[in-house]
Amino acid sequence: MNSHQIHLASRPAGMPTKENFKSVDIELPVLKDGEVLVKNTWMSVDPYMRGRMVVSDSYIAPFEIDAVLEGGAVGEVVESKNETFPVGSKVSHISGWRTTFISDGSDLALLPAIGVPEQHFLGVMGMPGLTGWVGLFKVAQLKPTDTVFVSAASGAVGSVVCQIAKLNGCKVIASVGSDEKAEMVKAMGVDAVINYKKTDDLTKALREAAPEGIDVYFENVGGAHLEAALNVMNPYGRIPVCGMISDYNAETPQPGPSNLLLINTKKITMQGYIVMDYWEHYGEFVEQMGQWMKEGKVTSEETIYEGLDNAADAFIGLFEGKNKGKMLVRV
Repeated sequence: MNSHQIHLASRPAGMPTKENFKSVDIELPVLKDGEVLVKNTWMSVDPYMRGRMVVSDSYIAPFEIDAVLEGGAVGEVVESKNETFPVGSKVSHISGWRTTFISDGSDLALLPAIGVPEQHFLGVMGMPGLTGWVGLFKVAQLKPTDTVFVSAASGAVGSVVCQIAKLNGCKVIASVGSDEKAEMVKAMGVDAVINYKKTDDLTKALREAAPEGIDVYFENVGGAHLEAALNVMNPYGRIPVCGMISDYNAETPQPGPSNLLLINTKKITMQGYIVMDYWEHYGEFVEQMGQWMKEGKVTSEETIYEGLDNAADAFIGLFEGKNKGKMLVRV
């Protein structure tokens, strides 16, 4: 059987382009004992993948030139010589960016049978959802009395953070980049929305939305958002740092906020974290998130691109703000 794959053709400088990717077809070998053939049905594109396209010191190895990319995906076992994964098994893994692949099972996980669409395990029930849950509960130690400011609030992680914080009794201020995205997060019940592209003073807008100050800033963006959050944050505020997408495509180091001294004077805790370090909590997370979804308390917004050959467009679209909620590719 052929495997249609997307390889990294060259390392991007600045914003990735379609020329950095190429389509390749390879012939897969016959299955050996213990192996399975997986046909991918859905794959994820995520901002962290941009960091893997260059060679730098990081928590994860870079992608190789002229090799297939990888990322979160779900699929179905269509041929099996492994008793743990019989034909028809639905599995999750990180061998995305390809239509089919052979596995010995060590990199596969059976999808929990909890009655939600399988693609949710790439979004609200998967890594993005766990990232938001960990950031709030394990890093920020969320309290019901907190006022929470969420940047990139319409994205895969941010939209989950907004909903979880509201479920826990918090006041939530959301920052987004369009009126359409503002309507999306309003429907999730947030208390105030800032369209940062329509204000030239983010600190002022945040103070107006949260005159009592903010206690938690869920950091997805960096730059001006971090500066505004520090200005408005209450003493002993907490900042879980999920990412800083405003810097991901910068070709030179970007200047930091001018008010970092406030971390000291306001006794603020700012902690970066990588969700893989908290994977032992996944079972607890799935149980809680699954219950919320069954009760209709958490919804999943998705932006879907059709076909593997549109995966590069989907990935680039992340940095152009084209996604509402989780960006997915239906393979």
